[in-house]
Order: sequence, then C-alpha cells, then structure tokens
Amino acid sequence: MLKKIRIVLACLVFAGIIALFADQGGELHHALGWLAKIQFLPAVLALNVVVVVALLLLTLLLGRVYCSVICPMGVMQDAFNWLGSKRKKNRFQYHKGLTVLRLVALVAFVLLMVFGINGIALLVAPYSAFGRMANVVFHWQGVNVTFWVAVITFVVIAVLSFIWGRLWCNSICPVGTVLGFFARFSWLKPVIDESKCNGCKKCARNCKAMCINPETHTIDYSRCVACMDCLENCHQKAISYTTCKSAKRKMDEQVDGSRRKFVVTTAAVGAAMALEAQEKKVDGGLAILEDKQLPDRKVPLKPAGSKSLKNFSSRCTGCQLCVSECPSKVLRPSKGLQTLLQPEMAFDKGYCHFDCTRCSEVCPAGAIQPIGLAMRSAISIGYAVTVPHNCLLAQGVECNACSRHCPTAAISLVSDASTGHSVVTVNEQRCIGCGACEHYCPVRPFSAIYVEGREVHVKV
Repeated sequence: MLKKIRIVLACLVFAGIIALFADQGGELHHALGWLAKIQFLPAVLALNVVVVVALLLLTLLLGRVYCSVICPMGVMQDAFNWLGSKRKKNRFQYHKGLTVLRLVALVAFVLLMVFGINGIALLVAPYSAFGRMANVVFHWQGVNVTFWVAVITFVVIAVLSFIWGRLWCNSICPVGTVLGFFARFSWLKPVIDESKCNGCKKCARNCKAMCINPETHTIDYSRCVACMDCLENCHQKAISYTTCKSAKRKMDEQVDGSRRKFVVTTAAVGAAMALEAQEKKVDGGLAILEDKQLPDRKVPLKPAGSKSLKNFSSRCTGCQLCVSECPSKVLRPSKGLQTLLQPEMAFDKGYCHFDCTRCSEVCPAGAIQPIGLAMRSAISIGYAVTVPHNCLLAQGVECNACSRHCPTAAISLVSDASTGHSVVTVNEQRCIGCGACEHYCPVRPFSAIYVEGREVHVKV
C-alpha cells in the first residue's frame, strides 16, 4: 500500500510539472506554480526558508521521499528503472556508496555557484536539467546549445537509470547528497527484522539504490530514496517502514571519522551557500522577422524583476520555465560559459510587452522577483543605442518605425541641418529597454537601433 501511495503521488506531481512546462497561455500557473517553488534548489536560491525547512523536516521524518515523489528527475529515473526491470528482473546487488565522489561533486557544485559559474554547476541540478528537457519537448526552438545539452542529459540519465537505477541520484546529484545526510537520521525508515529474514536477498536484488546489504541486514539510509520496493518484494514481511530505535545502525561504508568529515564538509558548504545567497540578496506585435542578426551587447538583458545582472545570474537555476512561459518568445538560453543556459533577452522574434509579467510570476528561485503591471512599466532594464550609419534615414529613406513603436515615447526624430536628413535620438531617462524599436527596425541584418542592458535596473 505504501508503494502504491508513493507512485500515485509521484505521478500527480510529475504530471503537474509537465503541465507547467507545456502550458502555452499561463492559465495553469496560478493552480500549479507551487510545484516549481517546492523544488529544493530553487527554494534555496530564492531564500525560501519555509520551503527549505519543510523539505528538511520531511526528510528527517520520512527519509528521502522528496527524491521519489517531488523531484521530477527522480520520478523520470524511476520510469526508466521500471523499463529496465521488464528487461531483466532481480538485476541489482549491494554496493558500497561512492562517498568520495558524492563529496567531490557536492563541493565542486557549491564552489562553482559561489564563484558565479552557475551555468556549469546547474548542468547537474535535477530540477534545472529536467526543465531544459521539458522545454525542448514542448517549446522546440531548433537545434541549438540547449537542445544538445538536453539530449545528452536525457541519454545519460536514461542509460544510468535503465541499467543502474538511482546511481545518478546517489553519486552526482547535489540535492541527493544533501538530503542523504539528513535521511540517515530520519524517524521512519525501512528496517530489516533479522528474525524473519530467510536470506533470499530479493530485497537487495530489487533495490534500485543498491543500498541494502543482505549479509549484515543493514540499509544505507543516505542512499535509500524511500521507494518502498523492498517492502513489496519481501514475502517474509521481514522489512517494515518503522522507527529504527531497536535496529542496528551499522553502515558498511562508514566509520565515525568519515561521518564527522561529511558533517563538517556539509556544514562548510551550507555556510558558504548561505553567505553567498545573503550577499546576493542585498544587491541592489509578435511578428516574426527572418534573417535578423542579434547585436553584440556589452551587458546582457535580463527581465524586469531580476533587479540586477548579479542577482539574476546568482539565483537562476536555468530551469527554462520562464522561457517556456514567455508569450513574446524574447527569452532564450545564454551560450556564455558562466551563465550557460540561463535565460537572456533577444528581440529578433518579438519584444518585451510592458503589460506582461509572466516570467516574474513563474520563476521559482527568486531570480525574477514578482512585480505588478504598474511597476513593470516603471522599470528600465536597458536603453536604446542608435547605429546612425545603418539607419535608412541616413540614406534619404523616410522611416519612423522605431519612434512609432516606442511605448514610452523615448525615441524621436530630429532634423540635422548639416545633412538635411532626420536623425534618431533617444531619451535614456524614459527608455525601459523593451526592445520594440530593435524588433521593428526594418534594417537587415543588423538593426540601426538596439538595446543595451543595464547592470542594475533602475526606475524611470
């Protein structure tokens, strides 16, 4: 019964998250947006203390149910593991945990985040990786960097889970490593009753976490994902999901020294992340135009609500949910090394409407803070820059596309007495960086006007 309940809940959560990414009009966000906000890493980056504490308490109470019910990447791995079980039953056996690899992966992940190389670090973040795959499926934008990263991630996860079950979760995933530490001390957990066990080893041969040692009748709770498979496969009823006060607390791969080392390392890593997060917290017409080349911006454009380039880069998990939800399709993944796959804005396919705040509503990590429509039109994320020698006016051709489409009247045409032609002028104090001028400029391949981003967003 416990396994059936777990599977039903996992399927419901998984279906809800899939629906979020598949949603084209944003109608489902108000009902299902909380599913993205209860993911562990987005909650940490958003400094959502309530969610983080709730997930840790859940782990201390029930074990790693987050990994088998709430995390979409974990549920997807279970699906591939199920397919693998159809090919070969009883295919697993107990292995000692790769403790050193887990520690190295966790420390590397945190250091990359601390030093601002988020794009690389978030390649292994479970929710972010799943979001990229879902975005490619439901919002195809051609063969690009995001596509290849999503495909490679999908293939790696599929192969590992098909053959080795939860190897990825218990060797690479930083969330799994952190929750695994707390799961050691969970109140309820699978416990083996040696008096009832007949030594058939069926529990170990069906444990996708490969954490059940049938010789010593012990379970490595740091790797156990509370899937309840062992309870179903034990026909002797020797395994029960209960408290572990009377059970032996032996871990083959651990000694007291390594446990202390893990605690110290985890504490240091957590402190570094908390300090870094706190520092970042205080920092201050959809027509498709073909063959338009993007300008080389000195500062990339980030959506209103992200406050600053630093705040956005440090908190964004690259999950692609904002990219999926953007109705104007101006958000797309970055190709830069430090911000790999984190969204940035481009105006070749549309511009950012000031009556839309969809991205700020769906962001689960706090990279884009919620803003109202009234505030949206008062935030400047960039300013227009002219390229006079590209402009049609310099060639004697009448054109006022940029000034006609500017929603804040920040662009005007002024007569130049020396040439007899009009020139485009920009009032930077009124420009909000929406990109309408750049999008509607008819000049190809490079617009005669483009938007340069601001390091820190300002009010106009």
